[in-house]
Formats: sequence, C-alpha cells, structure tokens
Amino acid sequence: MATRRNLKETRGVSLAFGSFGLKAEEAAWVNSKQLEAARKAMTNFVQRGGKIWIRIFPDKPITKKPPEVTMGGGKGDVEGYVFPVLPGRILFEMDGVAREVAKEALKRAGAKLPIRTKFVSR
Repeated sequence: MATRRNLKETRGVSLAFGSFGLKAEEAAWVNSKQLEAARKAMTNFVQRGGKIWIRIFPDKPITKKPPEVTMGGGKGDVEGYVFPVLPGRILFEMDGVAREVAKEALKRAGAKLPIRTKFVSR
C-alpha cells in the first residue's frame, strides 16, 4: 500500500490566477501561523504592488491534550489548524509585478514554510 508521503497532488497543480507561483516539493502540514508569516513576508517585499492569491486554506483541526493528563477523558482541545500539502500543490500566486520581484518575494515566503518550494511561472 502506498503511503501518503509517496503521493503526488492532483488538484491545484497549475497556475490559475497569476503569472508566478510557489509550488510545494515535499509533503507536510502547513499551519495557519506559517501561512500568515509567508503572506506577510511576500506583502512586505512587494510594498503594495501587484496581486497575491493564497491557494490553500488551513481547515483541518489539530487537537492536543494538556501535559500530565492521564489516559482516557476523551479527545483534547483544538490547538490550531493545518493544511496537508502534497508535492506539486501551488501554495501562492502573484501577478502585476516584475519577474525578479515576484521571484524574490516568493523565495522569502518559501523560507517561512516547513517544506522545500520552487518558483514557477507561466
């Protein structure tokens, strides 16, 4: 049986809105805080220029029980939300800026994420 790590993404693998994009090359969970940090890094670099699309949304709740709690007692409280990313998924798209600006902005966004990413363009 194939494990989840060996799978490739089939949806969201091509640019749909912008001319430049950031594509995932690994499988991982991207949480909402990492996504927001990447968005801020991109927006800050382009300085109100161009348009940015976020192609993923963290809607999978992750629960965790407090430390030193005995077994039983049900499921823990929701700690945060994640998006399970597979290789090939487009994470961000950008348009309305020069290629070099988009490449640097998306590179900075990729540095905030827990996966290897690649710059793609039309």
